Formats: sequence, structure tokens, C-alpha cells
Amino acid sequence: MTSWPELRRPLFVGAVLLYGAHRASRYWLPWPLPAGLSSYLGDLAGMPVMLTLALAAHRRLVVRERTFVLPDAWLFWSWAAVSVWFEGLLPLFSSRAVADPFDVVAYALGTLAFRRWLNRPG
Repeated sequence: MTSWPELRRPLFVGAVLLYGAHRASRYWLPWPLPAGLSSYLGDLAGMPVMLTLALAAHRRLVVRERTFVLPDAWLFWSWAAVSVWFEGLLPLFSSRAVADPFDVVAYALGTLAFRRWLNRPG
């Protein structure tokens, strides 16, 4: 298992590029994205990126088999943990964080996209 096929899938690469473009437009580029896109693009693209990295690491470090896929229960709890942390707890401790229920929807859509197109045997 010397290659990392999960990290070469077009949807993963696209999600990384979208997330990077989102961050760049927010902090470095002189032209911001439209407000609706800027608000939810990072949340939508973030879950496929995080889950693909978790899948690749789990395949390399734990099960050592390319056929392993993340169970639906793990996907659900990943979505729930990210949602609770970023939309429930973090706003209590940081003035920069804002709870937004639509972010939870974006996390769910990103998780579903990962489940449908990225959570496949390698």
C-alpha cells in the first residue's frame, strides 16, 4: 500500500481546491466570493476533505486494507461532532464564532457527498 488513491480522486482534489479558494478569498485575495457562497462553501467542502483524510489514515495505520470504508455510524458521528463543536460549543467560547443552522446542513451535504462518491474501496 504505497500509493494513496483516496487523495487522487477528482472530488477530493476539487474539495481541497474549493476549500483553499474559500480561505484565500476570505483572507488574501482582493475579490471576495458572494456572501452565500462564502458562508457555506468551507463547511460544504470541509467534511469530504476531513473524512477522506481520516479514511486514508485509517487504511494505512489501522486496518491496512484498501477495501475498508467508513461505516455510516462513523459518518453520522463525525457530522454530529463537527456540528456540535463548531455550531454549539465554539460560539460559547469565541466571539468570532457564530452558530448557524445552515452550516449544519452544509456539513450534512458534505458528509453525504463523501459517502456517495468518496467512501469507496480503494
